[in-house]
Amino acid sequence: MSRQDKREKSRKSRKSKYLKIILGIVLVLFAGTGAYAYSIWNDVKDTVDKKIHKPVDSIEHTPEQKEKITKEETLNILLMGVDERKHDKGRADTLIILSINPNINKMQMISIPRDSRTLIKGMGFKDKINHSYAFGGSDMTISTVENFADIELDYYVKLNMEGLVELVDALGGITVQNKLDWYDSGYYEKGFHYAKGELELNGEQTMGFVRMRYKDPNGDFGRNERQREVIRAIIDKGASIGSITKIDEFLDVIGKNVETNMTFDDMKHLFSDYRSASQNSSSYQVKGNGTYIDDIYYLIVSDQERQKIHEMITEFNQKK
Repeated sequence: MSRQDKREKSRKSRKSKYLKIILGIVLVLFAGTGAYAYSIWNDVKDTVDKKIHKPVDSIEHTPEQKEKITKEETLNILLMGVDERKHDKGRADTLIILSINPNINKMQMISIPRDSRTLIKGMGFKDKINHSYAFGGSDMTISTVENFADIELDYYVKLNMEGLVELVDALGGITVQNKLDWYDSGYYEKGFHYAKGELELNGEQTMGFVRMRYKDPNGDFGRNERQREVIRAIIDKGASIGSITKIDEFLDVIGKNVETNMTFDDMKHLFSDYRSASQNSSSYQVKGNGTYIDDIYYLIVSDQERQKIHEMITEFNQKK
């Protein structure tokens, strides 16, 4: 029996009873705001502990596990960007495993394409990995990602992508490096020209930047790269003292659109002990081969690629 199956069996026996830019987004935003976070201590604490703190069964916080953050050990955080609207359970279209190692002062981001075909933990069949959220919410997505990469996650951060516009605007906009040149005449920021090079984006322009896929020769892979670029941009902007011009609006947006199992105390430790690692990051995109099964497109990720992901995370965690 695998370690993942043992953990799931243990959870069921004890309880007999869901299981995309970011965290990470909430991590870096709260960590990066520094002086602001401390000057409005109570407002931030109330937002975190009363509105966005959502524990999940799939991540058990035993005393030993909780000590990881106080001992400054490497943390694995799942960033989930979810399209969630009224009367729609949504799908986790952005899935990024964010590893932060304070021993080497580095951060690693691994993107999992939403069409990756894998076992949906708790359902017993294979489907697109992003469908795990529709079947069982954050809990099921976390368990499915853990099984996919054969790792254990310490935290998760879920961002409703519909709140990204407000989030970026509350930050006063972000700066990204754009590798493609295209003209957006779509739903967001109609008529905007995404010129190649450095771009200053507001909220709607950011949404168009992360959602474009069909004009990118790399399709979903290109989109995932832009999502990671937006996460870096949010980290950079959040780390600048004085960057948040509308702190009340910012907290309101966070409270409505973010969920995490981090507590306010967890975030304080992340701010004091892990913050500088965000300035030294690397990224990787899970690879696979596209195919159709019953007229539905899937990305088939080989066992060798999944083992590679497992080893990348494990070796990164162990570096001193």
